[in-house]
Amino acid sequence: MTRCSRRSLVRAAALSAIGSTLVVADDEATGRRGRYFPQHGSYGHDTLAYDLRIAYDSASGRLAGTALIQAVALRPLERVELDLARLNAYAAHVDGRTARIRQRQGKLYVTPSQPVAAGEVFTAKVQYGGRPGPIRSPFGSIGWDRTGDSHDGTLVASQPLGAPSWFPCNDRPDDKAAYTFRVTVPRDRQALANGTLTECRSEGATDVWTYHHPGPMATYLAALYTGRFQHDSVLSPGPPGGPAIPVHNAYPSRLAEAARHDLGRQPDMLRHFSELFGPYPFEAYGAVVVDAELAAPVENQTRSVFGRNHIDGQRGWETLVAHELAHQWFGNSVGIREWRHIWLNEGFATYAEWLWSEHIGEESADEIARREWRALARRGQNLRLAEPGPRRIFDERLYTRGACTLHALRATVGDDRFFGVLRGWHAARRGRIGDTATFIAHAEATAGQPVHALLHSWLYDKKLPELPAEVAT
Repeated sequence: MTRCSRRSLVRAAALSAIGSTLVVADDEATGRRGRYFPQHGSYGHDTLAYDLRIAYDSASGRLAGTALIQAVALRPLERVELDLARLNAYAAHVDGRTARIRQRQGKLYVTPSQPVAAGEVFTAKVQYGGRPGPIRSPFGSIGWDRTGDSHDGTLVASQPLGAPSWFPCNDRPDDKAAYTFRVTVPRDRQALANGTLTECRSEGATDVWTYHHPGPMATYLAALYTGRFQHDSVLSPGPPGGPAIPVHNAYPSRLAEAARHDLGRQPDMLRHFSELFGPYPFEAYGAVVVDAELAAPVENQTRSVFGRNHIDGQRGWETLVAHELAHQWFGNSVGIREWRHIWLNEGFATYAEWLWSEHIGEESADEIARREWRALARRGQNLRLAEPGPRRIFDERLYTRGACTLHALRATVGDDRFFGVLRGWHAARRGRIGDTATFIAHAEATAGQPVHALLHSWLYDKKLPELPAEVAT
């Protein structure tokens, strides 16, 4: 196949996949309008693949990177706008030709020698480096950080705005792409990233670890961990007739025994959630425990990350293990169009915690929902779930009211129809994005009875609705 014909096929596939984006991206102002974090991301292009080649020296804390970004132009582009913070770009090319670069306030502008036409597929190559570190956000410092008492390891926890702390990207939650990571670290360190390890080779005093994840994956879910880890791998049986799922866990050696116990029921969770939500959507799963204390675990795609403070050897944080795993379906596979719709991530994952409790014979989801409803009723009634505002996307009430919304739907339509709605939602949006209005329409069409009014009150009214009396049969 000729290069020209291959390029035409890629362009056609890209335009087919992002047709809805083209409608709203006729100019940059239209794309930014109404976004919670308009300073992040660009609607000038949509990314198809990132190939990240990163060398990190733990002694100096310096990173040298080359990012190959394949994308499709959503409109005529005189320059390509990327997000990059704390690191310096020093050279760029577009389709092999030298391009001018300019950095300002977390933005990297790459100007090619000639404009890119609307609908054209192009490749931007950016060489960059420096000392990466967390970036400031309304939610504290996020992104790249160092771990261990001697700071000889690293982690990435980027949600929602931290991805530019370690690679140039189009930092929008709705811009999903495939990823390849080629990570060079000192011989006595290891590197872990999203997806599957395809190669590890030695080069002098270093090792090069290569991972590939076809995704598609949003930038905030891309992850890289370096350090010294002990590894465990198992094959988790899938649902009847489904493929087995490799589960790879990694943790500091001194936490190995406790972590192995605390994460030990992940295969059972995978099987159970596959029965409830549909087949597991990715090629592998696993958890990384880093030698640092984290405020909360993070659902990086195919590799959730936990802090050492989430490991106690008694499964005291197992609800969070279930929560992050459920995000692989809801939040990762089915992404969100914009951050205002985050209840579709967090409400679903929180309800999965309750479903896991019910499955293992502890509290039922109904008991938990009613207890959480009473707690919500005692708090301020000033949160609109489907429009929380940019500073409230991680409000605790969004998690529990989102889960109560799903329980109200379950109590109204019964288990068979409720889980049919969830499986259908994932099946219809797998690898894509969704929003609140689309979910309401989906539920109305598949629940077997009118539910629009019920969901609208839970999602758009500030006043907390009443829970239905009991789960329908």
